[in-house]
Amino acid sequence: MANPLERFAVTGKRALVTGGSKGIGAETAVVLAQAGADVAIVGRDLAGLHATAAQIEAAGRRCIVLEADMRSADGPVHAAQAALAAFGTVDILVNNAGIARVAPILEANLADWEETLAVNLRAPYLLAQALAPAMIAQRSGKIINVSSQAGVIALDSHAAYAASKGGLNMLTKVMALEWGPHNLQVNAVAPTVILTPMGTQVWGDPAKAEPMLAKIPLRRFGQPVEVADLILFLASPASDLITGETILIDGGYTAL
Repeated sequence: MANPLERFAVTGKRALVTGGSKGIGAETAVVLAQAGADVAIVGRDLAGLHATAAQIEAAGRRCIVLEADMRSADGPVHAAQAALAAFGTVDILVNNAGIARVAPILEANLADWEETLAVNLRAPYLLAQALAPAMIAQRSGKIINVSSQAGVIALDSHAAYAASKGGLNMLTKVMALEWGPHNLQVNAVAPTVILTPMGTQVWGDPAKAEPMLAKIPLRRFGQPVEVADLILFLASPASDLITGETILIDGGYTAL
């Protein structure tokens, strides 16, 4: 059996990470590179993507920068095709790109609902659909969907976001069921508030943050690297028997 460092490494693997220009996506891409993977990063912010790419290349790994819009039906498919053309196959897919449009249900609008579902749920479906055949052919693959504790418990003013993440949790289970016989592992991670630019935008106001912090036994929000480390574990051989799970990383919020 490989030593522990080898079991938790992804040496020589090829990964695709969406939302790779900042936050959890950028941190995950860098952590995967530090653990040995070449990484394709996807997003709309080219400056942010190139900043992430510089960190990946500094770790001695290859990086492919792919500009694509996860709001469209074509964007995820084009990103998958470009990654396959560059790498030949993708061993690890991290569906991280996400948006939050926060409003009470009676004040929310249809455009925000549709955009949220497109980015948070349809895009992961399309990317996995495009990349899974090559994984199935090689009988090896890891898909990690970045969900949220809001996909497990209700949060006020998060109807569209919660619906998209709850749907992503169930999509994860169906993918695991269908592709498990081909030795693919599909899991989701469900963080609490993480202090990314999006997390800070939504929860940066102390008046809003304090009631949420009071519900978290650890009394703090998370950092992107903490989610990235969990994703690395799920991408590594150490997690080969884990599939179909939604793993909460929430400081104990849902233990109450």
